[in-house]
Amino acid sequence: MRIYHNIVNNLLPRLGPGLLYAGAAVGVSHLVQSTRAGGIFGFDLMIAIVIIHLIKYPFFEFGPRYTAATGKNILHGYRKLGKWAVWVYLLMTLSTMFIIQAAVTVVTAGLVTNIFGLEGLGGYGPQTVAAIISSGLLLLCFTLLVSGHYILLDKLVKLIILVLTVTSVAAIITLLFDNPGHYASGTVDFSFSDTTHLIFLVAFLGWMPAPMDVSVWHSVWSESKNESDGKRTSMQTALFDFRVGFIGTALLAMCFLTLGALVMYGSGESFEPDGAAFAGQFLGMYQQILGNWAYPIIAVAALATMFSTTITLLDAFPRTISTTFELLFPKWVAHRNNQTTYLVWLLVTIAGTLSILFFYLTSMGEMVKIATVIAFVAAPVLAILNTLAMFNKDVPIQYRPGKGKLLWCLSGLLALIGCSISYLLL
Repeated sequence: MRIYHNIVNNLLPRLGPGLLYAGAAVGVSHLVQSTRAGGIFGFDLMIAIVIIHLIKYPFFEFGPRYTAATGKNILHGYRKLGKWAVWVYLLMTLSTMFIIQAAVTVVTAGLVTNIFGLEGLGGYGPQTVAAIISSGLLLLCFTLLVSGHYILLDKLVKLIILVLTVTSVAAIITLLFDNPGHYASGTVDFSFSDTTHLIFLVAFLGWMPAPMDVSVWHSVWSESKNESDGKRTSMQTALFDFRVGFIGTALLAMCFLTLGALVMYGSGESFEPDGAAFAGQFLGMYQQILGNWAYPIIAVAALATMFSTTITLLDAFPRTISTTFELLFPKWVAHRNNQTTYLVWLLVTIAGTLSILFFYLTSMGEMVKIATVIAFVAAPVLAILNTLAMFNKDVPIQYRPGKGKLLWCLSGLLALIGCSISYLLL
């Protein structure tokens, strides 16, 4: 009871944008990709989760670190480098946001379809059903965003992530005491000489722990928190908040991979590419392990997590694009209503997403693979921008990372660039 009291009264109030980061990160990369990785390769890719988190850590940290150091979001740091840096970010965002939004939305739609038994809705095929339900989800998100009621969902993120974590850990503990023995009979080992395996690895790591764009969003959320609190969050508090979210999502990714490995690997079954079918398999794992009582709990937690990710992305894209326009065209924006600019880009994001879902959707699996591969290849660009902004002279010297962190960044950049080039050549 004392532990619960300490968590509720001492720890949770200190957490803010770090848990928004967790809410955005724990989505496709965890529920879908990590579980599939365990189901296909067992525990072979567990080390990959650790390595990619170590490589990407400084670049994600620089988002909240920059805001704690300067009081501004890191897009202002890009502007200090020159307009070219803001243009690079804007063009990258415009070229990837529709496919990223579509991938997240279609996974959420798969959960809705399975939980509420909407397969074969109106006699349509699974892809059309997924597109129709995705349209409904985007309409709901739009309504919540323009009315401001989505703030309630943000407040529930802490509880949502906690429920998902507790049920996942409980499922793993149950399996350890009652292992079905699938892993022992598994025969698929990851091989770097297998092109199919390498392509899966790239898709797996593309959004692990999240798209690099989230580092910018985290910085924007931190700036908003400072404005709402009326004071700048200290560097110590900002980094603690970030690390709780970052380490927590890493551990959760390992949990989902473990579930996939213990339940699916060597069972003779494979995860379905269709969103609704995959959702049924995912939720069925918990039901099989913990019992029927766990189904409604994990169903609500998983759906709430994916819906939170969907609405967070739908808000983040137009919000950051609006900020880039303010930095690139300050005189033009000064004569415009910022809320109108946000609304226009919100509608553009929805329209582009729906175009992909209705005309280019082949399956959830393919959609996720395309989006995550794009994120993998593009990650070095944003990592470079974050590093240049953080080490720029406008950041007070006492808040700039030390030589050790710079070496860490350079090593990570070499790894990210080398992997991206290797994939493109492959």
